Amino acid sequence: MKKFIPFIFAFASPCYADISHSITSSVQIEAVSAGSTADRIGNSYSISGNGIATVDSSDVSTVGGFGTVSDGVPELTLVIASQSTSGDTFSFSQSYLEGDAVPSSAASVGEIPNFSDITSTEAATIGTADIELDNHTITLTPGDGTGVTLTGSFVTNLTID
Repeated sequence: MKKFIPFIFAFASPCYADISHSITSSVQIEAVSAGSTADRIGNSYSISGNGIATVDSSDVSTVGGFGTVSDGVPELTLVIASQSTSGDTFSFSQSYLEGDAVPSSAASVGEIPNFSDITSTEAATIGTADIELDNHTITLTPGDGTGVTLTGSFVTNLTID
């Protein structure tokens, strides 16, 4: 039986495979820029109740509401409520949120419109932030900067076809 083993290998066909291997290291440092966002808040009015009689401020039996709009802010007609039947249960609620006025012109660079919802960010400072890449060894040092993102990656890829 041992005499047949070299004979088997003599007729064996070779096996081929495509193999590729790569090692990649990368580092990145990002610093945010200064910026602002401003969102205009809209107007809202709501009223609810039961067991009441209503008269608006112009003595008309209505439920009030928005009137003429000027620069995005409407005139408001408030409701005056009174209990319909003395001694009966009743409830009444009204709320009004005055929205931001519409600016007469677009804001210039560096200006922020006078809106209710404003977010501003300061430009980043790198400070002592540091990144080192040496023979696929990545060292990230955040330091004392603000608004800085440090990213390091080490990728090994092996493909066999």
